[in-house]
Amino acid sequence: MTISYDKQKKLHFDLTNVGLRAQATAVGLVQLCHELKRANVLDDTALDRIKDAIADEVSVTAPRSLAAKGYRGEIRGRLDRLFDGEQHVGPADALAIGRPLD
Repeated sequence: MTISYDKQKKLHFDLTNVGLRAQATAVGLVQLCHELKRANVLDDTALDRIKDAIADEVSVTAPRSLAAKGYRGEIRGRLDRLFDGEQHVGPADALAIGRPLD
């Protein structure tokens, strides 16, 4: 199944907004997870572990000025919406990037 150019472009920007790099690989990973879930190879628990691993890796690169726990939570929420495929992830400026710690 090939997705439309507009959907592909939106996915590209959503992946960028989440903070993932190597968008082509990330798109393939998201699609692979969709396909494996559809084939009943992956369950929700397995997908949660995949998203947790991604969130952990992205949060490791958080600037020191961010609260790591809060940043990771924001990333994990964005990953949930991205993997869901239905909800708009939103711009990266909605993340706490660059905000000083309270």
